Amino acid sequence: MQLEPYILVDNEAAWQACLERIRREPRLAVDLEANSLYAYRERVCLIQVSVPGADFILDPLAGFALDAFGGIMSDPAVEKIFHASEYDLILLRREFDWSLSNLFDTMWAARILGHKNMGLAGFLRDLYGVELSKKHQKANWGKRPLTEEQLRYAQMDTAFLFQLRDHLSGELEARGLLPEAQEIFANACRVTLPDRSFDPDDFWSIRGARDLKPQEQAVLKALFVWRDQEAARRDLPPFKVLNNEALMALAKTMPETPAALKEVPGFPRRVARRLGGRLLGVVRQGMASPPPERRPRPARTDPKVVDRYEKLLQWRKQNARARNVESDVIISRDTMWRIAHLNPTTLEALASVETLGPHRLELHGQSILSQLQDP
Repeated sequence: MQLEPYILVDNEAAWQACLERIRREPRLAVDLEANSLYAYRERVCLIQVSVPGADFILDPLAGFALDAFGGIMSDPAVEKIFHASEYDLILLRREFDWSLSNLFDTMWAARILGHKNMGLAGFLRDLYGVELSKKHQKANWGKRPLTEEQLRYAQMDTAFLFQLRDHLSGELEARGLLPEAQEIFANACRVTLPDRSFDPDDFWSIRGARDLKPQEQAVLKALFVWRDQEAARRDLPPFKVLNNEALMALAKTMPETPAALKEVPGFPRRVARRLGGRLLGVVRQGMASPPPERRPRPARTDPKVVDRYEKLLQWRKQNARARNVESDVIISRDTMWRIAHLNPTTLEALASVETLGPHRLELHGQSILSQLQDP
């Protein structure tokens, strides 16, 4: 299928022309590109917006204000079509403090319908004979200038979403699943931002950390803290400074000389040459530090709550199997935990779990309550 030339929006005049066009539209197809593999804290590097007859590629790094687009995103009168929206909505909330309403997520629609191949590339190939290259999936979208090939790749992510949305919506409506999909789309808009603050004690989560000797654990913690500081300084993801396996290797061997550092099993020689002196200093710091106190394990959840959750988990699995869909299509784990903690005994009480929604309350309410009754 032949695409129209994309329109790159990288200055204020182009943005105002784009804004005038998209404000007239009742629905937009949207996607983002970020640089999570190349930065300490990822940024939104492109926003693709398609309308009938035009594909815009917005450059948020070009220095013009995109505030007006936030108003469009939150406008319930404008439908926003995404494919796999979860990460994108987190990025939009974190970076711009934008909320979204009136979502249609084509990946969720496919999951509700029981499709097994939910990737956009698969749909474009199977439905429209369009081959979507994966060449730029891991591109550094924060690097400028972007190539023509990258921009055409970005255009493809939204150019066909209207057709895909209408195709899947027709299937949902024909099977009576549209109300369920609308509830799931509404839940997807309830974004909770993950806590990204650095905690030095998160070194305990590294595989094998609890099996180290106490002084080795002190070295591992010192290295873990240094790696985060170095990653922030160089604006790199921590794993690109040193991966967890390298941290563990240093903690286990505690090298004290350049020669010993070069002999650490599996440790990259190039890293030893470039960072050797600093790493040896961090190892010495860890060796001189007191062993870290073990992080207390989280308080146990009330066994009665866990029991109710397990009952709901089995109920969900049976329903998913009967419909030939993945389990979280029925209800999410978060919703099950909320129900398990609440322990409702009436439909009115169950209705207070907002993430369940009125349609699924009607569909599953009595069955859920029966699962919660004591045997």
